[in-house]
Amino acid sequence: MPETADPIVTAAEIAALIDHAILKPDLTRAEVDADLDMAARYGIFSVCVRPSDVAHAVRRLSGSGVAVGTVIGFPHGTTTTQAKAAETVQALADGAVEFDMVLNIGRLRSGLIGDVEADIAAVVEAAAGHVVKVILETALLDEEQIAAGSQAAERAGAAFVKTSTGFAGGGATVDHLRLMRASVGPRVQVKASGGVRDLDTLLAMREVGVSRFGTSATATILDDAAAREAGGPGTGASDTSSY
Repeated sequence: MPETADPIVTAAEIAALIDHAILKPDLTRAEVDADLDMAARYGIFSVCVRPSDVAHAVRRLSGSGVAVGTVIGFPHGTTTTQAKAAETVQALADGAVEFDMVLNIGRLRSGLIGDVEADIAAVVEAAAGHVVKVILETALLDEEQIAAGSQAAERAGAAFVKTSTGFAGGGATVDHLRLMRASVGPRVQVKASGGVRDLDTLLAMREVGVSRFGTSATATILDDAAAREAGGPGTGASDTSSY
């Protein structure tokens, strides 16, 4: 992706936009802890961890100012609505404050919008006023389905629409993000995830209205932002992680 016209940005400003993803199924406890400690060191907005890691992450990040979120129905979105709601209730009890749920992709592609909306609404209700972000998995959808899924999420009370899990062979694109932003009202925010691996990509996506970014390339992005803030050229390097 080409560089943005204005690369001047503060590292703190970018850190406030990042949900650091700690979601790979094979991560060890030591690897999870290393990422949690990195998140605290950089002062990012939040981490998004596997459901089984929520209570541990909350304890380890206590006092750091970094929020803990988790995923629901991840990564396929095919668990029942009741299971998604129960997973949300448990994660809330464990201390999670944000919930990134995967909608039922097959039902969205089938045009069963009422089912999709009800699935989201159940998670919103279970989250008891906390932030719910709805993952569309845009790589598997056409433009009409992206718009319909975004609008269903808004009607169901979600706070964000989000592009991707990072596990479906495709991630966020500027065109899809622009479409999502245009499909919902100003109350609903847009999160980009999947393939956000460098600062220039993040800045380009922010320009089309993205207000949160899911990435595992947090250190790469923030080190580049700090270098530019200090007057250097930055690295422009891309992280090779999948999320």
